[in-house]
Order: sequence, then structure tokens, then C-alpha cells
Amino acid sequence: MPITASMLYRDSFNFFRNQVVGILLIALLTAFISVLLNHAFRPDVEQLKLLSVTENDLASTAGMGIQEIIQSMTPEQQMLLLKLSATATVSALVGNVLLVGGVLTLIGMVSAGHTTSALRAMGNSVPQLPGLLLMLFICTLLIQLGLTLFIVPGVILAISFSLAPVIYFADRPGIFASLRQSCKLAFANARVIVPAMMLWLAAKLLVLFMISQSSVLTPQVASVVLTALSNLVSALLLIYLSRLYMLLRN
Repeated sequence: MPITASMLYRDSFNFFRNQVVGILLIALLTAFISVLLNHAFRPDVEQLKLLSVTENDLASTAGMGIQEIIQSMTPEQQMLLLKLSATATVSALVGNVLLVGGVLTLIGMVSAGHTTSALRAMGNSVPQLPGLLLMLFICTLLIQLGLTLFIVPGVILAISFSLAPVIYFADRPGIFASLRQSCKLAFANARVIVPAMMLWLAAKLLVLFMISQSSVLTPQVASVVLTALSNLVSALLLIYLSRLYMLLRN
């Protein structure tokens, strides 16, 4: 029986509906941790004033590229911008590692017939988190590099590595073996992976747009809500890819 996208969508939503409480708790916990880390290590208000932009600054940088704007900054502003970028990247990476580890462990335990919870799933995922952290760091670095140089290579790399975390948690073959196997399977099953990833990206952009239009939430609450909703979308994609890999193994 051929594997179709409609079958995978149906199975994924059924699993999500049955485990919605655990998945929602994992999404909220990881969102809170990510936002807390970002807030704890970001520069204080006095330092952020160095990056304040006036009308004269905007006029002087009109028509300039990003690299030219950065080069026109003072060394203090460049270091502050680097710290902001590093803090956001690290906090997002840690949040993604905890999310992926918790959701994939939850999927594995439920598929094996075990009764579990969000906290138990996240706790059981701890032994594999260091390897997952290294894997996601490598994937993020290569994908960002591909997107920066030429957009298409970055998209191709994102699709190629999409199954790597699932393989790493399901079979535990090692980081680079998971990446190699993911590349082979992703290209062989691009017809069911590419549409899901496009829907995942569109859903994350929609969530970002909805939160940006809300004037009711404070910035801190908006960050948690945005990250939690984004995590829920990513959890759905992980369920979809896990179901696909389960069928491919069988």
C-alpha cells in the first residue's frame, strides 16, 4: 500500500487529538524556558539604548545593505548586536532541543503502548539531548548558511535533514548516520515531505502575523504565546515525520 500525504495527515491529527494535553504542556514548557533564557541573558535597558535609532540615523542608512549598516556602527553597537543575536539563537536552539526531544520521546512511548505524561517524556529524553543539541546545531548552521548564500540550497538542506531527529530517537544510530539516512529517505519521499514542510512554514508565518497584530498582550506574554503556538505547529510536523518513518521502517 503506497504512503500518501492524506493518510499521514489523518494519522498525525488523530495522534495529536489523543495526546493533545501532553503535547500542549511540552509546547508551553519549552516556550517558557526559551523565553526565560532569552530574557535572562539579553542586554539590559541601558545597553539597549545604544541601539536606539533616530530619524537622522534612518536617513543616513537609506539605501544601504545590512553589511554596510553593521560596518557603520560603533564597536560597542556591533558587540551589543552580536550579543543580542547570540542570545536569541541559543535560547531558540535550547527550546527546540527540549521540544523535539520531549515530543519524539512522547511519540515513542505512546507507540510502544506505555502510559506517559509531558514531564515524564521530557525526563526520559534527557540522555539523548546532548547528541540532539549537536545535531540541531549542525543542521541549523548549514541551513542558515545555505539560506544566506543562495536560498535554494538552504531549503534543500532543510528537507534533507527533516527526518534526522526522528531517526536519531527511533533507532539511535548516531548523529552523522542519522543525517546520512535522512538525506536518502527525504529525497526518496519528497512528494510527502515537501508539502508538509511548506504547510509548516506557512503556519508559523501565520502565527507570527497574528501575534504581531495583537495589541492586547504585553511583549513578554506575546513572546511566550508566539513560541508556544510555533512549538505546537512544529510538534504536528514531528508527529507527521515520525509516522512517515514508522511506515517506511515497516
